[in-house]
Amino acid sequence: MKLRWWRQELLLKHTFTIARSSVATKQTILVELEHDGIVGVGEAIPSNYYGQTVESAEAALDGMVGLLGDDPFRIEAILARCLERFDDQRAAVSAVDGALHDWVGKRLNVPVWRLFGLDPDGAPVSSFTIGIDALDVIESKTADAAEYPILKVKVGTDRDEEILSAVRRVAPDKRIRVDANCGWTAETAPERIRRLSEYQLEFVEQPIPPGDNIAMRSVRQEAGVPLVADESSVRPCDVVPLGGCVDGINIKLCKCGGIREALRMIHLARGCGLKVMLGCMIESSVGIAQAAHLAPLVDWIDLDGHLLIRNDPFEGIGGAGGRLTLTERAGLGVARRNR
Repeated sequence: MKLRWWRQELLLKHTFTIARSSVATKQTILVELEHDGIVGVGEAIPSNYYGQTVESAEAALDGMVGLLGDDPFRIEAILARCLERFDDQRAAVSAVDGALHDWVGKRLNVPVWRLFGLDPDGAPVSSFTIGIDALDVIESKTADAAEYPILKVKVGTDRDEEILSAVRRVAPDKRIRVDANCGWTAETAPERIRRLSEYQLEFVEQPIPPGDNIAMRSVRQEAGVPLVADESSVRPCDVVPLGGCVDGINIKLCKCGGIREALRMIHLARGCGLKVMLGCMIESSVGIAQAAHLAPLVDWIDLDGHLLIRNDPFEGIGGAGGRLTLTERAGLGVARRNR
């Protein structure tokens, strides 16, 4: 198998701000795996928050070249070798995982969702994210998102109530989820959530920093609003300890290591009575497609990264109105745009 990769610069439609950072562009790595004349694609989205850079991901990919073997169908064995050596570079592993699944689907001439026996009609509608910004800009972004029935609003600031009020002025009846991105503390989160609950929230995502599940459980009990873990839910081994502490987990392939690891997390969560969301970073249609093929297995999806950029080099996964497209196209179902 041949593995090659290159960087791509994704340009956001608007500067994207969350509780801990702000970006106007995002650099990701497109990966191609070639064997027997077939090319599978995947995308790595390294995150500084998880100790990853573009450089560290590329170094990991270079190290994975000798771990691939000569049979792309042996996905489990290939990924086990990659994870054993590059556990701290799971964004890069996720790209290889995606490329392998894309290759196998193309070789068998079936979409990835068929490989898992899923029903694409069971995929939920994706939320659309409204980042932190000036209140008039938030109102404008909310108006621009009129076609999306579900909004995920970034909070974790001193202006959270004003932010939610601005969104509700424009979208009084939409379903709203909020994401604090660890922006509150265990002491302040319950009261903050109670104040925000007047805006009819479906759930609150990651109100406090990871590392203290007992504190998360206390916040959940005191606040009385469902909680979803994100930064607290990275790998499969994180799932079981969250049982009883939150209501659901957010799985991101670039955090956990790809489709195979995400599937393990889904099954573990179900065994613990937890709901499941599939999330994303700023990424192109390739990275979104990797997650989207598991969408029929989960309760919620937040797969809008490709909708937030203005130079997506690929197409095929849709997203209008929050509805992603899972078709009969082989593999991940994406193709390069005609320029």
